[in-house]
Amino acid sequence: MPASDAFDVVVIGAGPAGENVAGRVVDGGMTAVIVERELVGGECSYWGCMPSKVLIRPGDVMAAAGRVPGVSTGKLDVAAVFARRDWMTSDWDDSSAVPWLDSKGITLARGVGRIAGPRIVDVTSKNGTVRRLTANKAVVLATGSRAAMPPIDGLADSRPWDNRSITEATTVPDRLLVLGGGAIGAEMSQAFRRLGSRIVTIVEGGDRLMPREEPFVGGELRAAFESEGITVITGVPVTRVMRPDENGPVTVTLGDGRTFEADEILVAVGRKSATSDIGLDLVGLEPGRPVEVDDRLQATGVDGSWLYAVGDCNGRALLTHVGKYQARIAADVILGKDARDEVSRDAVPRVTFTDPQVCAVGLTESQALERGIDVRVLSYPLADVAGASVLGAGISGTGHLVVDQARSVIVGATFTGPDVQELLHSATVAIVGKVPMERLWHAVPSYPTLSEVWLRLLEAYGL
Repeated sequence: MPASDAFDVVVIGAGPAGENVAGRVVDGGMTAVIVERELVGGECSYWGCMPSKVLIRPGDVMAAAGRVPGVSTGKLDVAAVFARRDWMTSDWDDSSAVPWLDSKGITLARGVGRIAGPRIVDVTSKNGTVRRLTANKAVVLATGSRAAMPPIDGLADSRPWDNRSITEATTVPDRLLVLGGGAIGAEMSQAFRRLGSRIVTIVEGGDRLMPREEPFVGGELRAAFESEGITVITGVPVTRVMRPDENGPVTVTLGDGRTFEADEILVAVGRKSATSDIGLDLVGLEPGRPVEVDDRLQATGVDGSWLYAVGDCNGRALLTHVGKYQARIAADVILGKDARDEVSRDAVPRVTFTDPQVCAVGLTESQALERGIDVRVLSYPLADVAGASVLGAGISGTGHLVVDQARSVIVGATFTGPDVQELLHSATVAIVGKVPMERLWHAVPSYPTLSEVWLRLLEAYGL
């Protein structure tokens, strides 16, 4: 048996969620070790949030400038965009991220971490040596998620791109086909069209883009995409993918018989919790499935209250900021505080960085109705707000609130349009704080800003 090193808390996964757990328990006086098989900083830093937004931003700036009369726009310098992306990811090197762990007194164990028993984690390094870690208090799973690969005939053998492939890309494909119209698929379709892909086709098997958001969102995105020359196909599945020549084009066949040829295919149909090889079976849990947790982020079905799961691996809300929030909750529970997750089911804020942006928090109308809430829906066009005309010509979008009539509080909000992401936190505060509509009427928005849409929505409510 390998020698055992004891810590108060053992964290598997050094992404944002794992880092936050370890940092918070150490701040509370405990010892912690964090296990990482790849790069300290995780998916978000190297293949997700950060590099994708760096690839999106130049096209956004060009589009915003094009909406302002008197401003001339040039051509994007793609090489400079990729160079900025490389800088943001530190060329996929985590040496600049490790010093933070050192400054906190958090031990880093590099290798593959697997549960070997109650409060025991074995870490296998690249050279095959095994280090056994024992947790005095808790083991926290923060292993994140991986891109899902649907069982489509020929897809896996066609060298498809996933979120990692496209955020690491060093060239812009002439023809790009995107499978999936959710956040990643929508963002990367538009980003690469603006970076220079001549033909971009996005295929969503559901009836609209962004199918988990309010129905109007998909319509607005579709109109914007088609105006930029992106082909949008919805309601038709992909049945076959073929790439006969390893270096040649890929052919995609749809359920209605149509075929499309592309140089690359991006698979963006969702994410799955990365739990297949971390030893869940040894504690009675199913590998490859999200780890079910209670509101204290403790794994259900595991005796002893020693196992926690935060972030994507628990399946509650696959977003970096929610993972960091859950990490703080779990750390507080481990430290002996009475903490609860009050957000991950009802008040999750989310931003899709397309143009128009899609920013939402809380429940959609249909979700609220499913819960038996008597709702009233308020909607107002962003183009009719004075601040929109200041931003430029042709600004459009929507402010949308779902109100619980019995309590006169907002339970869901959606904003679409350019640069509306900063409107979202006010809605988040209103929902989490359960602020009555009558009280919100006294929160006066400044003029002329997009925030004035709040006043128009409250007036539509009758205030």
